[in-house]
Amino acid sequence: MASETTIDTLPDRSLLVMDDDAPLRNRLARALESRGFSVRTAAGVEEAMTIARIDPPAFAVLDLRLEDGSGLSVVEELHIRRPDARVVMLTGYGNIATAVAAVKAGAVDYLSKPADADDVVKALLAQSDNLPDPPANPMSADRVRWEHIQRVFELCGHNVSETARRLNMHRRTLQRILAKRAPR
Repeated sequence: MASETTIDTLPDRSLLVMDDDAPLRNRLARALESRGFSVRTAAGVEEAMTIARIDPPAFAVLDLRLEDGSGLSVVEELHIRRPDARVVMLTGYGNIATAVAAVKAGAVDYLSKPADADDVVKALLAQSDNLPDPPANPMSADRVRWEHIQRVFELCGHNVSETARRLNMHRRTLQRILAKRAPR
């Protein structure tokens, strides 16, 4: 693959993968190691901040929302310690506002979970004038809507009435949506 050759020529292949979902974090770390990166992992913001302060990596793949904070604070810390660090943000709850915030904080790209390792590598290595192709299988509009509803439901403490009010939706309609399986 062309990306492997590019990775082999990098002077610094250090990469941080931060995600609170252990299976995803470990799977992504193994996939990126097999492509030539020297990977360290962090389960939360505090652990990632320690890595960023002690030995900031050249690359990072960071989850946006974690139990102990936001990946945006890690992006900011990385860019203070290592301005040339290339960061890709991952999130299961993508929206325009968080994508803009991630790019303003210094991320080079913003990908929705589950992200393919090849897409992550393309985003990490892309030059600003040569952006990566859009994902081959992006989330459907139904899936994006479902993810948004789930996120608001979670933020409202699983209160159906409050979630319905905030989404400007009838409570029974919301209950039917929540009872269904996630669309693909």
